[in-house]
Amino acid sequence: MTNLGSAISIEILKVRRSKILVFSTLGFLLLPVVCGFFMLVLKDPELARRLGLISTKAHLMAGTADWPTFFKLLAQATGGGGVVLFSLIGTWVFGREYSDHTIKDLLALPTPRSAIVVAKFVIIAMWSCALTALIGVLALCIGSGVGLGELPGEVLTQGLGGVMMTSALVIALATPIAFFASAGRGYLMPLGMVFLALLMSQVLTGAGWGEYFPWAIPNIYAQEGDIGVASFIIVLLTSAAGIVGTLLWWKRADHTG
Repeated sequence: MTNLGSAISIEILKVRRSKILVFSTLGFLLLPVVCGFFMLVLKDPELARRLGLISTKAHLMAGTADWPTFFKLLAQATGGGGVVLFSLIGTWVFGREYSDHTIKDLLALPTPRSAIVVAKFVIIAMWSCALTALIGVLALCIGSGVGLGELPGEVLTQGLGGVMMTSALVIALATPIAFFASAGRGYLMPLGMVFLALLMSQVLTGAGWGEYFPWAIPNIYAQEGDIGVASFIIVLLTSAAGIVGTLLWWKRADHTG
């Protein structure tokens, strides 16, 4: 695609100069830290009581302080918190052009609009994957630091694999958010859609229909370790719809506003 490499380089430069890079990294790094804290609570319930924490709730949520439990908690945190964090990344990458009033200048460049959109999606994927890899490394350090014991290779593969797959499902769902950031010309609409999606996820999961709602599927996968083929297809179709919708919007919509 013409000028795609240049468009990606420009997007990388924008990210490097932004404060959201630091904030998103710190926010995502909190996930393994919180999971490690739960492991400490499970290992020493008496300490939790002295600190005024509800250790019983921690036991109900987590189980025992070991590597499988730790990875499962991390996957669940990624399935929930990742929806917000990755959506914020997608919202910023597309919405900033409107909030900073740079959209007209961007569209005036001799670069195909499709190349601009693809470059932005590439940046979102790269950024999100880098954060996932980062929390994986930090999780291993924290798990060892809190004394979870020896980490068998099979547990490592299954545990990190579950976290990565959950993250991949969440990353795929960032594309519709990019469409709403473009169609809404800023941050308000996509952020509203994220919180609506989270609310609907809770409602539909409680009703037993979560496996058919895209934003509920990552968390279901994190909890159960598997989902049906239909759920995977729903996520893929939702992601594809977000990509196509965003491309069509940038190509055909009126950007005079």
